[in-house]
Amino acid sequence: MLKDVIVAEIKRDVTAARERDPAAQGVGAVEILLCWPGVQAILAYRVAHALHRRHVPLVPRMISTLARSVTGVEIHPAAEIGPGCFIDHGMGVVIGETTEIGTDVTLYQGVTLGGTGFAAGKRHPTIEDDVTIGSGAKLLGAVVIGAGAKIGANTVVIHDVPAEATVVGIPGHAVRIAGRKVPRPDADWDQLPDPVADAMRGFDQRISSLERVASSERLAADQAAEDMLQGPAAAAGLANGFTDGSASGDR
Repeated sequence: MLKDVIVAEIKRDVTAARERDPAAQGVGAVEILLCWPGVQAILAYRVAHALHRRHVPLVPRMISTLARSVTGVEIHPAAEIGPGCFIDHGMGVVIGETTEIGTDVTLYQGVTLGGTGFAAGKRHPTIEDDVTIGSGAKLLGAVVIGAGAKIGANTVVIHDVPAEATVVGIPGHAVRIAGRKVPRPDADWDQLPDPVADAMRGFDQRISSLERVASSERLAADQAAEDMLQGPAAAAGLANGFTDGSASGDR
């Protein structure tokens, strides 16, 4: 029975790699197990987690430390990770002690599921099903990431994220995709909205508009000043004309 469970978990992890990593398509299961560090890290975690739940001392942490040295992925043995979790590339991924990860979650390199402060208890993120977290993203504290959400690369998340939302920026801003579910897994990070860039474009448009208004007002002021200067000059010319005419009449 236990053997069947282990074999099923290995098959599920290999399948997740094939479904979500284009480089793994058409690759044999043995090669994935030997050469995909994210898969290796998950398998090592499952062994360490099983021992941790049976209150075996020391060994789970030794397995975690060894796996970190080999794969570059650090997963605390007490973390709860559901089936189908795939860590692409893996290097630099950190998953803290009280982290909870649902089914079919995808993590890219450099992701941190970390805690805040020194208080005991629940202090790491809860990731619901079908979530994709981009490279370098930092999820800090006991935040809840709703099912189907998408976290952009290098985003810092410190608040809960609604289901089916896209989050980008520092700190992360949730951007709902109106009427459309984000496909899973969706790695087209260049298509993510950028609220900071949108705000900068708005400022640029506003500045351009103000510059046009200022330019128009400056031209109008210059024209008014020129008219004022021309007024006395014309009056003086007219007066000179009358004076010259009178002098000619006297002669």
